[in-house]
Amino acid sequence: MSESATASSGTVKAFAIRLNESIRTQLDIIAQLNDRTVTEEIRLAIEAWIEKTRSDPSVREQAEAVRNQIEDEAAAKRAAIAAIFTDEKKPAGARKAPARSSSNNAQSA
Repeated sequence: MSESATASSGTVKAFAIRLNESIRTQLDIIAQLNDRTVTEEIRLAIEAWIEKTRSDPSVREQAEAVRNQIEDEAAAKRAAIAAIFTDEKKPAGARKAPARSSSNNAQSA
């Protein structure tokens, strides 16, 4: 499978990693024994690690906490935008008073 091929979840992107010589040699042998490329072996190992992590209850708890934090931040931003662009406090038909220039402020003082 080439690096530019597409997987079921989208386009495959290249990802470079650095391995010491011993690990790389072991990986080469494992790939050869399994009749796969080193890239395929790495991909399979990462997929297995993701699946293991996905099923870890403590990771699920952390993910839920992060999700809640993201949703809280989004709600705060939505409220801020609403405060900027809605004018709920003014009665219908009310208009903003014109802004005073600095010369008007000096005369009224």
